[in-house]
Amino acid sequence: MSKDRDTKTEDVELIKDAKEKAERESENGIRQFRAAERIIIDNLGNDDFRLTQAIIFKLHIEALKGIHPFAGTYRNTYAEIANSKHETAHHLDIADLMAEMCHYVNSNWKERSALYLAAYVMWRLNWIHPFADGNGRTARTLSYLVLSAKLKSLLPGAPAIPDLIDADKEPYYAALESADDIWKRNKIVAIGTMESLLEKMLARQLESATQQAGL
Repeated sequence: MSKDRDTKTEDVELIKDAKEKAERESENGIRQFRAAERIIIDNLGNDDFRLTQAIIFKLHIEALKGIHPFAGTYRNTYAEIANSKHETAHHLDIADLMAEMCHYVNSNWKERSALYLAAYVMWRLNWIHPFADGNGRTARTLSYLVLSAKLKSLLPGAPAIPDLIDADKEPYYAALESADDIWKRNKIVAIGTMESLLEKMLARQLESATQQAGL
């Protein structure tokens, strides 16, 4: 049985066949990552990168194109997460919460580290769970975009952090659950576990670039 934290909402997916859907998700994952890379490249010389909801919508559209009719839009109904105790945000609060998330990143852009901001986005988007589907994929890609934009680098090496996490999701899920629990009890942003995970994944990605270069 799968232990993935899949989103459970009303069944309105465009592809019913599991194999066909998996193939399309894989293709869309490549398109989503390439869209993120284009945004990173466009902002390499930008000292004042700003995270916007438009950027998030662009990534989400690529993830769910041809799979879900609400690609690029926030959900307008309930959402549950399989294999998780987390209660997602009410759909009427999503737009405000996403605006707050973007504001938090932008207002902390110069003071906070790349890993902190990437970890925050990874956790907070998953916490809000703004979409009917594709939340995890979009969170992982957006986190990588924020990390790269802050470091002003199209990071070398493969597999990249989103793929490394996707290959072994248990530490990622544990980091999300830890941050969720502390936020629920104390309303404190506690993302150290996610920061540490991303630091390890970044090291692995950069190490692979060195190995591929034969150094």
